[in-house]
Order: sequence, then C-alpha cells, then structure tokens
Amino acid sequence: MNPAEWLLSTAKTSPEAPALYCGTELAADYGTFARRAASIAGALVERGISVGDPVAILMQNRTEYLEALYGIWWAGAVAVPINAKLHAKEAAWIIEDAGARLVFASASNAAELEPVRPSCLDAVIIAGEESFSGLYDAPEQARPAALSANDMIWLFYTSGTTGRPKGVMISAGNMMAMIAGYLAGVGSHSSADATLYAAPMSHGAGIYNFMHVIGGSRHICPVSGGFNAPEIFDLAAQFDRVSMFAAPTMVRRMVDYAKASGRSGDGLAHVIYAGGPMYFADITEAVEVIGPRFVQIYGQGECPMAITVLPRETVADRSHPRWHQRLASVGRQQMVSRVSVVDQRGRTLPVGEIGEIVVQGPAVMIGYWNNPEATSQTIRDGWLWTGDMGALDEDGFLTLHDRSKDMIISGGSNIYPREVEEVLLGHPGVAEVAVVGRPHAEWGEEVVACIVPVGGQSVDLAMLDALCIANIARFKRPKEYVVLTALPKNNYGKVIKTELRQLVVK
Repeated sequence: MNPAEWLLSTAKTSPEAPALYCGTELAADYGTFARRAASIAGALVERGISVGDPVAILMQNRTEYLEALYGIWWAGAVAVPINAKLHAKEAAWIIEDAGARLVFASASNAAELEPVRPSCLDAVIIAGEESFSGLYDAPEQARPAALSANDMIWLFYTSGTTGRPKGVMISAGNMMAMIAGYLAGVGSHSSADATLYAAPMSHGAGIYNFMHVIGGSRHICPVSGGFNAPEIFDLAAQFDRVSMFAAPTMVRRMVDYAKASGRSGDGLAHVIYAGGPMYFADITEAVEVIGPRFVQIYGQGECPMAITVLPRETVADRSHPRWHQRLASVGRQQMVSRVSVVDQRGRTLPVGEIGEIVVQGPAVMIGYWNNPEATSQTIRDGWLWTGDMGALDEDGFLTLHDRSKDMIISGGSNIYPREVEEVLLGHPGVAEVAVVGRPHAEWGEEVVACIVPVGGQSVDLAMLDALCIANIARFKRPKEYVVLTALPKNNYGKVIKTELRQLVVK
C-alpha cells in the first residue's frame, strides 16, 4: 500500500478540511495538499525518478516537508529523511550512500551542502523558493504509484554514534504495522485533532504523520521551525486536542517552563515521549505539572516506534500497588510485536533477569541498506537484536537497563548506569546525570557519575554519595562525581557517552 493513497482518500472525502499550518496560518487544505503532492510526483517523474529510487529530504520542520514526502511516495520513490541539524559532510555522506539524485532542502541546508555536494546529486530543490513552489504547476500524476507491502518506502539512517550510520530499510508493510500498533496502544485521530511538529520531522515526529493524515487531522509546523516551549503551549491552547512527539529532554524543558510560567498544558491531548531514557522522577513530575497527557513508546529505527507502549492511563495511574515499577518501565509489547529478553546465546531468560531485548513482528525492518553482514548480525532467526538491555516482570512490563555497550563490569559484577542515574536524579539539586565506566587496574572498570546541577548551583557531593549508599549496593556507587555545565549530546538529544568516557579517563 502506497501511503499517498491515504492522503488521496482523505482529500476526496474532506477536500476543504484544513491540513497544513505554519504556526496559526493555514497553508493548505487537504485538497490542495493532495494536488501539490500529485504535482511534485509528476515533476519527479519528469526528472527521471522511478519507482524505488531514493529521494532525500534535508529540511527543517515546515509544511513543504510533508508535501515533498507525499510527493516522493506518490511517485513510488523512497524517502530518505536526513536530520537538518547534521553537519553538511554527514548529510552528504548519507546522500552518497543512498545514491539519491535529488534532494529537497531548506535554504540554509542547501547552502551548507553545496561545498561538499556529492557526485550522485543532480538537483537540489529548495523549500520557500521558486525551485519548490514551481513544482506545484507540474502536471499531476493521476494516481499514486502501485506499491506492495514489501516495497521500501523509507530509508532511515541511524545516528551513527559508534561509526558510520547504517541505512535502515523500512517497507510499506512495516509502516502499516507501526500504524496498527499506534492505533491499538495510543488511539485514533480525527479532523478535530492536530499534530504539532516540534521535534525533527526526519525522525519520530515525522513518522507519526500517517495516523493524522488518515484521520484528516491538522498538521502544525511551529514558526520557529523546532522546539520552543512557550510556542508549543500557545499553539496547543489555540488549536486544542494537539498531539506531539517529544524526546525526554523536551519533556523536561516543557515541565520547567510550565512551572515557571504557571501554564497547565491546556490543549495538549497526547505527548508521546521516546528516543531516550525517561527517568522516573522526570515523568512523575511531568504528570503532576502538565497532567495525564503522556504516553511512552519504545522503538528503534529498525522497528520504528513499535516495540512497547506505556499508555496514558498507565502513566497517570497511582492506584496500582506496583505503579512505581510500571512507570519506570517502557510498557508492554505492542499488539504487532513479540518481545523477549535473552542471554548471549539467545535463550529466554526468567522474569526479572536482565538480558538483551529482542523483538519479532511485521514492523521489523527489511534489513540494512547495502549491508548484508550487519543485517545478519542484527536479525537472527527472525528476531531483531536491539542492543538494549532490559528485564520483563511477571505482567510483561519491560524495564530498560541501558545499551549493552554502556553496561559497566566492575569486579566481575554487571552495573547498569541507568539504575545509578535514577537514584542520583532523586536529588533536587541534580538537573541531569550520566553514569559511565572508567578503566581500573584492579576492578576492570569503576563507576563515574557526570552531574549537571540545577541552575548552575553547587551540589553537596557527600549527600549524593549518601543517597547512593541508601538506595543501591555499594559496588554500584560512583567512585567519583564530575560536575559539568552540560552533558555532550548528539543532534537527536541523546547523551554521547563515548565523549564522557574520554573526559573522565585519568
């Protein structure tokens, strides 16, 4: 199934329904949205783009992003979304690796790309300029190209924190499974709803457009082009019934703004958080300050947004005897996925034991682009080995315990940084924390905690030590606390622990 068929269906049913907004300004209704996508598809075909060809999008959040995305699919091509915050050399490498001959870009990204323009690239079409708006006048392609469930439609590149990023091949069938999981775990949407793109549309925020196109909802791109807490609260109040995707760091900033301004989050329906660890203290406070609006999704590029879900009702529940443990989890397996925790040999571990999380189901990727070796290492006997460590409880709730590569082994004992981080974040003076291992001659590794204090204030390190001693085993206690003004993060807001390890080495 071609996703452009969903846009066409909504456009036929409700052509005058508002679709695309730049801030509060309407940019297109659904009829116009579909016509523009059909014309963009026609222009792509005229330029020699065929079914299955990769077309890149290197664009900041704006309404043209969705027009380009659906134009690509309408032509039957493969969308290659690239984070607009990447360095131009990183973006150029992705374009070259994908073999994209055409890229839709923001003006600033196009300018930065030009000096390192890859040899495969024939054309750069710039949103907001004539090269893009002129496509609206191209002859419309009457119908979206016919695609099967096995056809690739999305080539997503991983963040590449441990080397070159890998291209994750996502099929139409994978996307349909992701949508089914969302509808069962989060809910459906209608024309009365809206979705707000505050996180990069190249990732979770953009991949959640489907459910809103199918439901005929409104799509709002902030004027700022990204995350701005006051703008988000203003737009939510203006539009009402607004859903959005947010990284945990964004949720933290929303809570801080709400507390400082007295805002309550009126107009927000769902805040779906994913993409990194959400600590218990942070989500507890988020519900207290902004209300029962939060849903947690656990997924990966290799199984997009489709591994587990912690529904809004469970996030807000304080009546269950184990609500604390459930809130600290990432929920239960989604309807479309089967989740297990295994040892290094692939044997299923008993309830409560920590091992690697594996997942099986129709949302799991086809494989890695031009990388059969990495595919065979990651997908074994039909199971996707996520690289994440976790444990299942007796009710099927999955709790994460870091990436396997982040686990610290000290004196032969496994130490999971997140467990230590959760304790330290219970101190009111700690804004952020990241725990890493440092080489030790006798023990192999020792635990080091990197702390960012609240508001640049000082933190009593002895109190942090006492907090750890009172809550976790002594061998897990940090042997040193390093106070920083900020934690190093990549363009997706994830802490770069490789840099921290280098920083703390003596």
